[in-house]
Amino acid sequence: MKEERRIKSSLELLTLVFVFFIVIIGLIPNANADEIKHKFKNPSFSGIGTASHYLTVENQEFSRKKEIEDALAAAKKAAEREADNTTLAKFIRNLESRIYAQMAKQLVESMFSNDQGVRFGSFVLEGSTVTYEVITNVDGSEFIRMTIVAEDGSSTVIEIPIGTGYFGGDGSDGSGDGG
Repeated sequence: MKEERRIKSSLELLTLVFVFFIVIIGLIPNANADEIKHKFKNPSFSGIGTASHYLTVENQEFSRKKEIEDALAAAKKAAEREADNTTLAKFIRNLESRIYAQMAKQLVESMFSNDQGVRFGSFVLEGSTVTYEVITNVDGSEFIRMTIVAEDGSSTVIEIPIGTGYFGGDGSDGSGDGG
C-alpha cells in the first residue's frame, strides 16, 4: 500500500509538472530575434529631416531675438514718455510755446504795421533761415513772400496776400473788425 501511494503521488506530481510546462509554453509568446539597430533621434546626427530641424531652430532663435528687441524698444518708449510727462518737461514746452507766440506776434506786427512797416527782413529759427519781403503786383495788390530754408537746404515758399480775407466782416466796405 505504501508503494502504491508513493507511485500515485509521483504520478500526480509528474502530471502537475507536465501541465505546468504546457501552460508556461502556451503562455509565452513567440520570441523572434533580430539585429539591434541604433538610430539617432536628433536630425543633426542622423541627417534625416536636418533642413527642417535647422529651420525650426533658426525660427526659434529669430523669434526670441525679436521678442527681446521689441521688449527693449517698448521699455525705451515708455521711459521717453515718462520723461516727457514730468512737470519740468511740461513747463519747458509751455515756456517755448509762449516765447514762439510772442516772437510770431512781434514779427507779424513789424511786417503788417501800417505806419512804415518793414518791407523785408530775415531771421534764423532753430537752424532754419526765414526770409520775408513785401512785394507789390502790377495791379497794385501786395503780398508777403516768406521763404524758409532748412538746414539741409530744402526750401518752402509761402505767399501771404495783404489786405484780403476780412475776417469777421462781410468784406463789402472793408470795415471788418477782424474778430
